[in-house]
Amino acid sequence: MDGGSSEGSEARFAAYVEGLGSVLGHADRQQPMHDYCLGLLMPIERKSVEPMAAVTAPAQVAAKHQSLLHFVGNAPWSDTAMLAKVGELVRPAIERSGPVEAWISDDTGFPKKGRHSVGVTRQYCGQLGKQDNCQVAVTLSLANHDARLPIAYQLYLPEDWAKDQARRQRAKIPETIAFQTKPEIALEQIKVARTAGLPQGVVLMDAGYGNDTGLRTEITALGMSYVAGIGPNTSVWPPGAAPLPPQTRSWRGRPQTRLQRDGEHQPITVKHLP
Repeated sequence: MDGGSSEGSEARFAAYVEGLGSVLGHADRQQPMHDYCLGLLMPIERKSVEPMAAVTAPAQVAAKHQSLLHFVGNAPWSDTAMLAKVGELVRPAIERSGPVEAWISDDTGFPKKGRHSVGVTRQYCGQLGKQDNCQVAVTLSLANHDARLPIAYQLYLPEDWAKDQARRQRAKIPETIAFQTKPEIALEQIKVARTAGLPQGVVLMDAGYGNDTGLRTEITALGMSYVAGIGPNTSVWPPGAAPLPPQTRSWRGRPQTRLQRDGEHQPITVKHLP
């Protein structure tokens, strides 16, 4: 914010939304997007289009409701292009306080009462801190010590949703969208961001992602470092010990690892590390 002037804040908000409008593809979508963004900032409990219409156009609720509904559900604008534009506008402001130091792979849960919204099912919801009915989106953010900027956002489609053709058709889920685990989505987001040449940082992950050996291995193969939460039963090599690559067999019997030859310890779980 600008330190106090409501007029200044409103002008900055209007200029920002106008900048985002350049990727909408049609000038008629500019006002609905302005109203939708304004609705997201308003102190209302439900961030759906009907209450948004009531607070942004109290004298024309029905017409505004239809306008917002069309913008969100039918207008063919690209969320990928929108996120890229957000990054273009916001990243310079973030980097004024320092360079990007981390890429954060995470997910966000959105509590839902019904069962018809795409991907909604009973699963862990971070907002509630427990298992409940919700949608979950996998995200990738750039961050430094002062701020973080989401650059990728994908709704997680649970496997029971992905396999239910009738449900998919009712929700208009494209046939090209197949089931992916959250770590698989996270890895894809990291690869896209790396290909785009975004400033790199250490990949940060909680145990929901860090427990996935494949994800950790692929990040290392990309030449990137990571700091990840892992479960206490994860197997690791003690300091100074590691398996050797397979050796050419020049004797009878089974080839030995370095640990077998040197008599060192076998891999141990993290909770048993000294």
